[in-house]
Amino acid sequence: MPCRLYLITPPRIDAGFPALLEKTLAAGDVAAVQIRLKDHAPEEAARLAAPLVRIIQAAGAAAIVNDDPALAAALKADGVHIGQDDGTVKAARAALGPKGIVGVTCHDSRHLAMVAGEAGADYVAFGAFFPTATKSPKTRAEIGILEWWSEIFEIPCVAIGGITVDNAKPLVAAGADFLAVSSGVWGHPDGPEAAVKAFNALLTA
Repeated sequence: MPCRLYLITPPRIDAGFPALLEKTLAAGDVAAVQIRLKDHAPEEAARLAAPLVRIIQAAGAAAIVNDDPALAAALKADGVHIGQDDGTVKAARAALGPKGIVGVTCHDSRHLAMVAGEAGADYVAFGAFFPTATKSPKTRAEIGILEWWSEIFEIPCVAIGGITVDNAKPLVAAGADFLAVSSGVWGHPDGPEAAVKAFNALLTA
C-alpha cells in the first residue's frame, strides 16, 4: 500500500478556514484529516470542528478528532487520535463503536506501540522525526523505528513531526504508511493546495 498524506489542522483557525480546507482537499489524495484545534477553548473547538467533519467526509477523507473520543462520537467523526494521557484504546473504542478509527501517539517507543497494537489501535504514530513549530514534542524518533514496525506488524504506522515535502522521502522509504503533516502544508510558501500536490507527487513517484 503506498504511503498517503494525513493532514492535521492548524492549532488555530479563522472564519476562512473551512473554504481553504475544501480547496486543499480537492488538490490531491488525502487519506485523513485530524482536527486539532489546540489554540481554541474546548467549547469553541467543538463548535468549529462540526462543519470541518462534514467537509472532510464529503471529500472522501477520514475525519479524526484529536484527544476526545466523546466529541468524536458526538460529531459522527470517523475516528479519534489519543495521546498517552487521553485514556485507553478500549475506552475510545467503546465511545466510537467497532468501526471507529482509534490512533495512538507512541512517541519513540516500541513498547508503547506494541501495547497500543495489542489493545486494538487502528494505527500507531511515531515522532517527532524533525523539529516542529506546531507543538513541543516530548521525543525525537529515529527513522529506524518505522523500518522495525513495518517489517514486523500489520497495523499501519504514521510518521509525525516537522514533516515537509523536502524531508519526507526517507520516512516513506523506511515504511511509513501515512505522513502526518500540519505546517508543512498550511505554511507551504506556495500555499496548501500546492503542498498537497507536491506531497502527492512525492508519494506516487
